Order: sequence, then C-alpha cells, then structure tokens
Amino acid sequence: MEKIHRVVIVGGGASGLELATALGDRYRNRVHRFGRLHVTLIDKSRTHVWKPKLHEIASGSMDTDDHELNYIVQAHWHHFSYRIGSMVGLDRDKKCVHLASHVDDRGEMVTPERSIPYDTLVLAVGSLTNDFGVPGVEEHAIRLESLSDAKRFHQRLINACIRAQAQESPLTPGQLHVAIIGAGATGVELAAELHRTTREVVSYGLDRVDAERDLKVILVEAAARILPALPERISKASQQLLVNLGVEVMTSSQVQNVAKNVVTLAHGHTITAELIVWAAGVKAPDFLKGLSGLSTNAANQVRVKASLQSIDDPAIFAMGDCAACPWDEDDQGVQKMVPPRAQAAHQQASHLVRQMESIIEGRPLRNFKYKDFGSLVSLGKFSTVGSMMGGLAGRNFFIEGYFAKLMYLSLYKLHELALHGWVKVFLDTLVRLINRRTDSVVKLH
Repeated sequence: MEKIHRVVIVGGGASGLELATALGDRYRNRVHRFGRLHVTLIDKSRTHVWKPKLHEIASGSMDTDDHELNYIVQAHWHHFSYRIGSMVGLDRDKKCVHLASHVDDRGEMVTPERSIPYDTLVLAVGSLTNDFGVPGVEEHAIRLESLSDAKRFHQRLINACIRAQAQESPLTPGQLHVAIIGAGATGVELAAELHRTTREVVSYGLDRVDAERDLKVILVEAAARILPALPERISKASQQLLVNLGVEVMTSSQVQNVAKNVVTLAHGHTITAELIVWAAGVKAPDFLKGLSGLSTNAANQVRVKASLQSIDDPAIFAMGDCAACPWDEDDQGVQKMVPPRAQAAHQQASHLVRQMESIIEGRPLRNFKYKDFGSLVSLGKFSTVGSMMGGLAGRNFFIEGYFAKLMYLSLYKLHELALHGWVKVFLDTLVRLINRRTDSVVKLH
C-alpha cells in the first residue's frame, strides 16, 4: 500500500496559499521514495484576496471581482485539497486538527465538526488587529481584517455619502468624517485612498456635498509619529503628504474609549466621526494561545526555531504573521524577530517548499534567513515612499515617486506569480488595464 505524507496548511492567506499551490504543482506527478505527498489547505473563507489590498477595497479604489481568488478553483488547478472551516483545536498526540462546524448566513450547517489528520502541520493563520482592551471597539469600530470587513466599510461609506446628499437639513457634527485609529501601513494607506475616492464618489452627481468642506479624514496614532515601525524618513515624508492632502494627523494620542460616532482620547479630547476604523496593533488569533501546549508570545504568535518548526513539536511549523521567528540581533545584542510583512510571508513559504523533502525524510532542516528588501508605503495615486535594499552594505536607500510605486506594485505581482504563473498574470494585467479605461474610477456599490 502506497504511503501518503499528509501536509495540512491552516490559513489561506499569502503564505499559506502560496505554499499549498507550490507544493501541489511540484508533487502532483511525483511519488517520493517515502510515498506520495497530499496537501490540504484549510480556511474559513471561500475566497482569497491579498491582505495588503484590503484598504483599496474599503475605499472603493479596487474591484474585488478582478482580484478575488476562489479556493476551490485554485485547489483544482494546482492539485491540492481545500476544506472550509475554522480551526478550534489540535491533538498533537493523534496528529489531528479539529475544525468547528461551518454554517451559512441562514444558520444552516454546511459542514459538521470534524478532524483532519496530518503528518506535517503548517500554521499560517495570519494576524488580527489588537484592541488592547479599549472599551467600545468591538461594538462601534470597523476592523479591516478580512474581505467582508472591507466590503462592509465601503458600503457604509457609500451610504453615508448618499444619505448626506438626500437629507434636507445641514450636516451634523462629525457627519462624513472618518476616524482611523492606528497609523501603521494600513491606516496611512487607507487615509490617502479615502481622500481621493470620497471626492470621486461625490463627483458622480452628489452636488449637495462639498468635498473640501464636508469630507474629513482624521488619523490617530498613540506613538510619537506615524508609521512607528518604519524608518523615520518614511514617516516624515508620509505625514507631510497626508497633511498636504488635508488629512488631520494626531500623534501621541492614545484612545481611551470608542462609542457610537465618538472617539475619546486619554487626554480628554474627543473626535466625532460617522465612521470609525480600528487599524491599531497586531496580534495572532486568540485560539493559538495555549493551543495543545504550543508556546506562544504575548501577541499569541507561535514561537518557532529558525527552521520555522515549533519549539515544542518538530511536526508543526508556523509562518507569516502568526509566527514568532528569530531573525537577527540589533546593535545592543537584543534578538530581533522577523517582522509581520508580506515579503516575509512570501520568503517563508518559498523556504518550506524547498525544505519539504527534508521534512518528509526527517533530515536536518536549513534555517530560514529573512532578507529585508526594505519598506514601502503606497499613498494612492499621490505618491509611494519607502526604503529599498535594507541591510545592503548596512545602508537603506530612500525612494519615492514613480519608481517606488513600481516597486510597490511588484510586491503584489510576485504574489500573483506564485499563484498563477507568468502567462495568466500577464493576461489578467492586460485585461485590467483595458477595463480601467471604461469602468468608473471608484467602485460605487
């Protein structure tokens, strides 16, 4: 009887989907001397969108129909299995992943509770925003953690503009204002995109709304500067551009409470806004904490060795935002961790593909070495700023403008190439360029 090595990947984000696709393509017609490889991808959603694109969907500057990928279709064409469901438990002794039952929007069961066996388990469940226990965030703020979150925000944004156009009375305080809590990459990029798309929405016949007078975006950050995890020069350049656009930037402003249409800061100042977005903080999903005895850090990330193996179980790997992976030491000799960036997830997926035969055979694994290619922040059509080749000869090169924009776009193209190959990516890109000439500039529904 032919032996099958079962690889189960939990999480269909950038790293998980790239890994499943690459393994399915590589081993589809190969029988390893230890048996055949069978890859199963588990995700609670039916479709995938590259997470760094969520702010574009939320603002309406990207049509999801052109970028959304169906897991079932991808699994069929790239020779892996897809199972829908949310991971709720793990049995390391029996090597089984436990999934909750999946129900539809009417509450009817689609799939029952079940367990999926594995020989190698890869956790790639990504990250979520961290509300730090601030009261009211769950009830009154929108998080941009999934495609459904981004679509819900966009629908509320369009409704707000139509409501303002239809009402007879003057706008109330805070109406058509958007407060974004957290000035990391998501918050900054969303602020820039909203400045453009809200004005374009208004231009489609909403003549009772004055874009310059009525529309306002407020960006709130607890740290002393926006983009605190990136080099200071990127932070300064981004803030200056946002201010020039009319975005109100509030730094050193910690949120104390969120209520309906009101954000209260620790120093007593309040912000009134019709829409509130929570984009502050990053943590791995809560279910990872204490999962079958796996060691995690304060942000719920699974602690892994440089090989990406859990420090507690050699059969379990973690990658992407949910993994606490050692990287290098800083100038003071303190251990740094691989940052939660799309380029890191891509590199880790590629590393595990190359290491799979050693994993199957139980041979020693090579350590993952993160290569920092710098940081880029897209500010919509206005600009892109960043630093490239971080760590090259100890220097960072600041870039901005058209060249930086091309570099930013190339990150997404690398992700698409990993999923589809050159031919499909080229044709899809060509179709999008053609459609852009005839479609509305922003999504209006």
